[in-house]
Amino acid sequence: MAGSTPKLSFTRRRLLQTSAGALGAAGSVGLYAPAVIGQAKPLDGVTLNVSCWSAPYPKWLADYIPEFEEQTGAKINYDTPGFPIYNQRVDLELSTQGSAFDVLNITFIYTSRWIGAGWFEPLQPYMDDPNKTPPEWQPGDFLPGAVEPLKDKNGVIHGLPWIADAYMGAAGRYDLLEQAGRGMPDTFDDIVAMCQAVNDQDGVKAFINENHHGWTWIPYLHGFGGDVFVAPPDNLMPSLDTPEAIAAAEYYARLLKEFAPDGVLSYTYDQSLATLKQGRANYTTFNQACLVQPGDPETSKVHETVNYSLMPRGPAGRFPGVASHGWGIPVGSRNKDAAWEFIKWAMSKELMQRMLTEKGYGSQTRLSIIDSPEFKEKMTVNGHDVAKLYVDTIDLAAAGHMKYRTVHVYPQVDKQIDKAIENIVSGQMSAAEAMQLAQANSIADLKRAGLKF
Repeated sequence: MAGSTPKLSFTRRRLLQTSAGALGAAGSVGLYAPAVIGQAKPLDGVTLNVSCWSAPYPKWLADYIPEFEEQTGAKINYDTPGFPIYNQRVDLELSTQGSAFDVLNITFIYTSRWIGAGWFEPLQPYMDDPNKTPPEWQPGDFLPGAVEPLKDKNGVIHGLPWIADAYMGAAGRYDLLEQAGRGMPDTFDDIVAMCQAVNDQDGVKAFINENHHGWTWIPYLHGFGGDVFVAPPDNLMPSLDTPEAIAAAEYYARLLKEFAPDGVLSYTYDQSLATLKQGRANYTTFNQACLVQPGDPETSKVHETVNYSLMPRGPAGRFPGVASHGWGIPVGSRNKDAAWEFIKWAMSKELMQRMLTEKGYGSQTRLSIIDSPEFKEKMTVNGHDVAKLYVDTIDLAAAGHMKYRTVHVYPQVDKQIDKAIENIVSGQMSAAEAMQLAQANSIADLKRAGLKF
């Protein structure tokens, strides 16, 4: 409940209190013995190195970590670098099976590579062991669709999702749309018409998005009837130079060129969010974890005028991005049992509930919270039922259009997509030239990765 501290449930045997030197010699926290009541704590002497890319949940989690340290005696070294920096650093660390980290986020676009290579511990044994995970923790309470990408090919869970990232539309200054006689865009044509009607009204640019185009552009690619690969995961020939892909790139680049703030190509996730909350840009199609924040009356200047919708549909239909990221234990960790205690705490129903009530965190992954009246209340913004949009968006992912993103070679193509959109928006290349170059470079990169075409 709000304001309460999640209670930690440890194994029936308590961790042996020991000196830092002895613990280092043991190389793990797998030594157990009864604790001295009032003196020892279950993870005394243990240091956990934890990292995740910067997003609302991991940043807010930092506010609660002192509670975990106080309850357990553990020391947590915790950082949240930017998305590309995190992924580069962790991919290198995991590939060497190093011991620098004990708990890491399994990034959605790397799930196939990182889990398939055996770089993360199976979590199933921890969840299935009642000594390590009591039934009341409810291991089966997580959204099946969010857990699915975090399984290996045999269906074994290697990560627990802290987010179900649902792509939708939002207008921070919906009042400007109303003044122009427009509602929330439902089609790609509606987006352009809306931008033309409200751009620069009251000093506000009409459109904004972050510069990770390998995420933000894909719903437009799918909406025009294209895909990243011919038929993922079986046929991984890139398909970035099709007429549909070129049309989608030209369309999306127009939104950024004509209706977004100057310098939009440099806008990161955090900068785009800040621009929305300050009311300097109006409309975006982005992930729900970001978009609920303009509705926060304590931090947003547009909280009274924000409105939401499903991701608009293109000529081929409506295909919102849906992703999940989750906590996992790298195989090189020397503190695996203690790492599980951290994950279990971070993903507990109690803490996730507090994230909802105290921080407004809406990208919940526990079914019991999603079904709660508190979630419905918190996710109703200016009378708009964002909770329904969230659930409906996740349901749309059943169409299977997200298969492109969990194949092990997507990160290479992701980089080429970023470059292509940048080349078009900056005017260095036409859409056709940029996408043809992205296609050629992607094929070359995938061949270097061992794929044969």
